[in-house]
Amino acid sequence: MRKRKPEAILEELENFVRGLGLTLRYERGDFEGGYCVLKEQKMIVINKLANTQKRISLLAQSIVEMGVDESLMTESVKSIIEDELAKLKMVQE
Repeated sequence: MRKRKPEAILEELENFVRGLGLTLRYERGDFEGGYCVLKEQKMIVINKLANTQKRISLLAQSIVEMGVDESLMTESVKSIIEDELAKLKMVQE
């Protein structure tokens, strides 16, 4: 698989999340971001100042945290999530 630009990866994850009917918001504040429920509405909120790679990582982590059924994911989205989780695991070790 050829290497894709981070912006294209981010756009694919954003489209996937929105396709699930979830709200995706970019806001300023003293937080990184992630999955949350606000007034019974599921959403992902990400710090507006986060760089593209951080946004990709937070979206991937949020998708996993929400427990999205893998059968709803394209192979590309699964691959992105697996790559991001592997990077996160390496950092934590």
